[in-house]
Amino acid sequence: MPDPFHILVAEDEVLAAMALEDFLSFKGFRVTVAANGLEALEHYTRDRVHALVTDLRMPRMDGHALIKEIRERDATLPVVVMTGFLTQDSDLTHERWKPLEILSKPVNPRTICNTLHRMLGLPQEG
Repeated sequence: MPDPFHILVAEDEVLAAMALEDFLSFKGFRVTVAANGLEALEHYTRDRVHALVTDLRMPRMDGHALIKEIRERDATLPVVVMTGFLTQDSDLTHERWKPLEILSKPVNPRTICNTLHRMLGLPQEG
């Protein structure tokens, strides 16, 4: 059996992070949770991930800075942004950040899971 896809979740809201970790783990993903961007970058550096799911507003290093750091190392890593604070003129809507999907909070874990399936080329769940 192949190794599960590894998802790095950067989310500073503990309950939201736990709920997402539980849901994605139940769906067969291996999940690593980080409470801020710096912690996420440390995990990313130590252990290969297949996708990043990140909040934008976090302490120590926000999601924008995290995405920029990761894009400098891997221009093709799928990124899912969960936020309640994105404007239409945000830099993240620019093509250079793709593959990137932006989901508005509150977001259902099933929506995140379906987005990851699509971005990773996995079969969609019914």
